[in-house]
Amino acid sequence: MARTPVNRSPLTRTQLGRSLPLRAVVPGRRPAAVAAAADDPAQDPTFLDAVVDWARYAGGVRQPPQEFEEACRAARDSGGFVWIGLHEPTAEQLGQLGPLFGLHPLALEDAANTKQRPKIERFDDMLFLAMRTLAYVESDEREEGGDVVETGSVMVFLCEHAVITVRHGRHASMSGLRRRLEKTPEMLALGPSSVLHAVADKVVDDYLAVVDAVNEDIEEIETNVFSPHQRTDTERIYQLKRDLIEMKRTVGPLAGPLRELSDRPRRFVHPEIREYIRDVEDNLSRVRDQVQSFDELLSSILQAGLARLSVAENEDMRKISAWVAIAAVPTMIAGIEGMNFTHMPELSTTWGYPVILGTMVTTCGILYRGFKRNGWL
Repeated sequence: MARTPVNRSPLTRTQLGRSLPLRAVVPGRRPAAVAAAADDPAQDPTFLDAVVDWARYAGGVRQPPQEFEEACRAARDSGGFVWIGLHEPTAEQLGQLGPLFGLHPLALEDAANTKQRPKIERFDDMLFLAMRTLAYVESDEREEGGDVVETGSVMVFLCEHAVITVRHGRHASMSGLRRRLEKTPEMLALGPSSVLHAVADKVVDDYLAVVDAVNEDIEEIETNVFSPHQRTDTERIYQLKRDLIEMKRTVGPLAGPLRELSDRPRRFVHPEIREYIRDVEDNLSRVRDQVQSFDELLSSILQAGLARLSVAENEDMRKISAWVAIAAVPTMIAGIEGMNFTHMPELSTTWGYPVILGTMVTTCGILYRGFKRNGWL
């Protein structure tokens, strides 16, 4: 059920007369922070530290650099939209953006949360989508016992003439995504929802890349466990299982929001974009199935490895027991013959010593052959 937002309209100025300290941005370059205007000390000159890139798009084409207020006014009056990309903004920096675009305070609070669970929120004048990102950590970059998979978050604010992406974490950069999307103006011409689809598609594509990398790790573990020279890396298996739990928490909850976007008409979401989002949902389903199968496979590998380890220990114990039994025969005979009682007839016979040695060797040979035939040695 939609929450009733504060009475704001997209792309309007705040009632306090404040101005966001944004200026024209050269494509692909991070803008530097600008000093606050002398007549407006309420401005925060650090806001641009969180802005990676921004631009106005009309007809699917990025427009030449211009002042931010002019770009917003042109998007509202002449069509098109403004796309602002933020990286790890603070709650205060997001708060500056809220009044300008009519962003709901609860959505801004969620956008500042780096551990936000995937969800979709609908308001009268905006749509908010939160997603979790995944990234595979290569072995040479991984600390000993460290995570194999790292997580982050991406949020999208979708308005009638604006789209704002907020990213937390060092992975899932949106700069390359923006450049790729700008090469397909026919997609951008569909409106701000084309950016929402592109972001969701990139997030799920990253899931697929992580799944492929984790699959290689599992195959390596499986090869080690079932190789002739068995080596069960229990610690590594448990580490992967722990990361798979985090992957489930990341991937699973996103299915609901994507299904809702693809199945139900939404304000600000172009009908054609819903078809593309349905394809993203299909890829997400594939990822969910693979993550689930990985968890089951790792459990089976762990059980098989522990079973093989138990069998190997039993085999070792049988070998030790067989050799102990063989060694017990000469030990027993030598112990008896070493008692040196006066009336022991074999002590005074000429052939006593060689007969005793022959008995030891013969008995040990018979035991060895028997154990060998039964697979104990």
